[in-house]
Amino acid sequence: MKYNNVEIDDTYAEAFPAQVSRVLITAVTEYYAKVAAIEATGFGTSVIGCPAEAGIDCFVPADKTPDGRPGYVIMICHPNKDKLKEQLIERIGECVLTAPTTAVFNWLPFERLPDKTQEKRIDVKLHFFGDKFEYQTKVGDRNVWAIPIMGGEFICEEEYGYKKGVAGGNFFVMGETQGSALMGAQAAVDAIAQIEGCITPFPGGIVSSGSKVGSKYKFMKASTNEKMAPTLKSKVPDTQLPPNANAAYEIVIDGLDEATVGKAMAAGIKAACHVPGVVKISAGNYGGKLGPYKFELAKLLQ
Repeated sequence: MKYNNVEIDDTYAEAFPAQVSRVLITAVTEYYAKVAAIEATGFGTSVIGCPAEAGIDCFVPADKTPDGRPGYVIMICHPNKDKLKEQLIERIGECVLTAPTTAVFNWLPFERLPDKTQEKRIDVKLHFFGDKFEYQTKVGDRNVWAIPIMGGEFICEEEYGYKKGVAGGNFFVMGETQGSALMGAQAAVDAIAQIEGCITPFPGGIVSSGSKVGSKYKFMKASTNEKMAPTLKSKVPDTQLPPNANAAYEIVIDGLDEATVGKAMAAGIKAACHVPGVVKISAGNYGGKLGPYKFELAKLLQ
C-alpha cells in the first residue's frame, strides 16, 4: 500500500513487555526541570547494552503539578521489576537529587496486583541521604520527605507506581538522501512527542545504527543491520532498501500500553510520509520470537 505516495511495507513491528514507571521532576524554572530530566534519562537507549530504556515523556505546566512549579515527566522501562527499582533509585538519587531546586513525584497511579491484596508500588528510599536531619511533610495531598541539602530542601515521594508497558515499537524511514531520511525521522519524532504516555529513547528519538540480534563475532550480542545499510546495497543480496533509498533511520517507541504505542507509531509514520524525499516505511520484527505485540503497518494507517 501507499500513504501520501510513500510505499508502506507489508510487514509489522514486533514489541515486547516491559515494566514502566513515570516520574515527575519539578524545579524553580522549566529550564532546571528539563536539565534534570535529560540527565536522569541518559544512557537509556536500549536494554541491549544500557541499564534501562528511558526518556522524557511530556512537559507539565506549573498549575498541574503538586508543588505549583513547572516539570517534566520521565519514563523508565525495564523488563525486570527489580532492575527497574535499581534504576529509579540510581537515576533519581544521582541525577535529580543533585540537580538545582528539583523535587520528584510519582506520576503513575498505583495498580492493584491480581490478588487485590496490595498495590504495585516500588519503594525508593532516598530520605536516608538526610542523615537523620530529614523529616516527613506534605505537598498538597502528597506525603513527601524533605531532605536538607545545600540548596535548601529536596522534596521527594518515595513510592512509585509501575505497570506492564510495551517496549520496542518501531518503524524505518527510508529516504532518497540522508537529509530527506533524517527530516522524515525528525518529523516522526516531533509528531510522537505530542502523544502522552510514550517515549522515543534513542538520541533525539532517532536510531542511526539499527541492529540485528547476533553477530559473526561470537562475543557480540547485536551487530549492524546490513540489510538496511545503503553502502551495502550492491553487496548484500537480500537488501531491504529500494533502489531509490540512500539512507534509513529507525524510530523506537516505548509506551504505557499497546494502544499508546500503536497511536504513536501511526502519528510518526504519517508525519514522515509528508516529508519530500521519503520513499518507503518499513518495520523490524523477529518472527514473533521477541515479544507478543504485533503492530501491522497497514492496519495502523487505516
